[in-house]
Formats: sequence, C-alpha cells, structure tokens
Amino acid sequence: MADRSLRGIRLGAQSLQSEEGVVFMERRETIYKCETCGNTTSLMFAADAEPPQVWECRTCGAAAVLSVDGETITPDAADEKTARTHWDMLMERRTRAELEELLEERLAFIRARRGAGEDPTREKIGA
Repeated sequence: MADRSLRGIRLGAQSLQSEEGVVFMERRETIYKCETCGNTTSLMFAADAEPPQVWECRTCGAAAVLSVDGETITPDAADEKTARTHWDMLMERRTRAELEELLEERLAFIRARRGAGEDPTREKIGA
C-alpha cells in the first residue's frame, strides 16, 4: 500500500473544488460601538439576517451596541435571557421532598459501604 501513495499534490494545501457556479449570499456591514473603550467593530451579516443588538467588544470585552446610520440603538431588555443554574433545572424536574429522599438514600448507601461504626473524617493509623 505504501507504493501507492499520492504523489504530485500537496495534501491539505490546495482545495480541489472550484468557485465556478457558486453564488454568494448578499451581505451587509453591521457596525457595533463600544461605550467603554470607544472601539468600533465592523461585522458582515447576511442581508436578510437580523443582527444582534449587542456584541462583545474585541478590545475590552464589554458590550458593544449596534449602530444604525451612525446612531447607537438602545438594546431591548426583553431580549436578555436570565441564566438558568443547575439548581433551577433540577427544581424543574423534582420537588424538594423528592430531593431529600434521594439524598437520604444515597447517604445510607455511602454509610453502608464505609461501615456503620467508622468515622469517615478520622484518618486510619497503620493502614
């Protein structure tokens, strides 16, 4: 199989596809202005796509606001989603009583595995 290796082409360096017949989507430039550092970020989006109102600034990491016709817009607070924590998602699936019962079952299992009379915090000497 080693004698049948590909010769005469740099693998990965060139694409064998051509751009013939490819029609690119219409695009538009969208500008974001950072209030913190004053940096402007220019991004390209599809013409029919709705750009996000806020983008992370590449310079300082703060929120850069969308600029339309040279004027920055006021972002809608309704678009912001509150982050769900693990506890929130857990409480959607189980009640507090179910969680207490599961905890007791698990603690009983761990205690039985360790031995009922042992103190798990005490170090074993000579072991």
